[in-house]
Amino acid sequence: MKLARPKKRAHPETIIALIDVVFFLLVFFMLIGRMDATAPFAVVPPVAQSGADMPGGGATVSVAADGGLALDGRAVDQAGLLGALAARLGEEPGLLVRINADGAAPLRRLLPLAGEIEALGARDVVLVVTPEPVR
Repeated sequence: MKLARPKKRAHPETIIALIDVVFFLLVFFMLIGRMDATAPFAVVPPVAQSGADMPGGGATVSVAADGGLALDGRAVDQAGLLGALAARLGEEPGLLVRINADGAAPLRRLLPLAGEIEALGARDVVLVVTPEPVR
């Protein structure tokens, strides 16, 4: 009785080596690539003074989530706010102005407002923030 030898199967081509090469290339380009654009000049971000006491005096501008404005607790429109601040800055040059904005207030409303207040001659324009609770 003769036993037939099983036919040799051809080995399938493995792509494991190719996958390794692709991953090495991916890691290589991630390490050497620049992920963000850098400024052509030195930029030093401001330092937050979280936990520091809020300076006293000055004026407080409140901004509601819907964009409503108030100056020292009285509701005003933007023209009235800027007029009242201009009058106070005439009496007290370099007045400190705090902006107390709702967390949902649109940023497109806050930044121009801060710029306009600064242009009036306010010494400092401070944005009031709440620190993240300690867990």
